Amino acid sequence: MTNYPVNMDVRPDVSAHFDPATNTISYIVKDPDSTHCAVIDSVMDIDYAAGRITQGHADALIEEIRSRGLTLDWIIETHVHADHLSAAPYIQEQLGGKIGIGADIVTVQETFGKVFNEGTEFQRDGSQFDRLFRDGDTYEVGGMACLAMHTPGHTPACMTHVMGDAAFVGDTLFMPDGGSARADFPGGDAGVLYDSIQKVLALPDAMRLFMCHDYGPNGRDIAWETTVGEEKANNIHVGGGTTREAFVKMRTERDKTLDVPKLILPSLQVNMRAGELPRDPDGHPVLKVPVNGI
Repeated sequence: MTNYPVNMDVRPDVSAHFDPATNTISYIVKDPDSTHCAVIDSVMDIDYAAGRITQGHADALIEEIRSRGLTLDWIIETHVHADHLSAAPYIQEQLGGKIGIGADIVTVQETFGKVFNEGTEFQRDGSQFDRLFRDGDTYEVGGMACLAMHTPGHTPACMTHVMGDAAFVGDTLFMPDGGSARADFPGGDAGVLYDSIQKVLALPDAMRLFMCHDYGPNGRDIAWETTVGEEKANNIHVGGGTTREAFVKMRTERDKTLDVPKLILPSLQVNMRAGELPRDPDGHPVLKVPVNGI
């Protein structure tokens, strides 16, 4: 396992924004020693039935960044989301910053480029993004050193981003009473997911972990922050030394009972394009519905 450089003495300011329509948490992460920040997993609002897209959630992020006098360096996607649309290009247009995702986005683009019959005009090389992160890559938010850990299993391109004493795990882990992400999407793998979770749990016990989603299991209030130590001890899927074999069995059986995410079709088409809407030959935004394609 790679020895990742971690500095627990750096404590970034983390502002969370919960979107109840998709149960997604987006984050503004500020370098503690400057006015520079990053946005993690932004959301663009969609009324799928009406075919209407708005930017209320993204506007709230933009307003906070402007009101605090912050400079946006990075717009990070932890993976190609299947349950909400990214607002990355909209935010970039307003505030600047670079859009980054895991380098294995090319695998996702190849897989779903075929599903949606995108044709040769759709580039499958990740060029829609400003930066493709590989395992162990580093970058900076202001003067704060950050690193990307490849944590596939939910999707091939999943990354965990570590910024000081805070790690943003995407869908790799949920809160301890929520368990872990599904692994049955094309390119997903329960065994690989288990291995990725172990990489996260090898970080210092005091490392703060921030979730991309929370569904309030058993009626509890929505929550998004925990620690490596709490996950190791109490996570219902991997805590207490759960074996790889037991996890794969549980995850495989559980995934067979799960419904397809309601926004998977628009989400994949938009997010594999770095948040841009696909367009027809006349330049009009349009979404496809492949029949029996997923």
